[in-house]
Amino acid sequence: MAPLPGPYSGTSTLALVARASAFSVGLVYGSIKLKYLQAKAKSHKKAEAVAHH
Repeated sequence: MAPLPGPYSGTSTLALVARASAFSVGLVYGSIKLKYLQAKAKSHKKAEAVAHH
């Protein structure tokens, strides 16, 4: 993989750590957002079911 230009280029420890932490933050944010959306959809369906009865 070619090194990216800018602060993340090179093989310094700082660059590797920054890249790794950015990646993990992205993963965590993605999973939290997914759970939030799923929960929102579930509660919305529940509210609709209650409204129909």
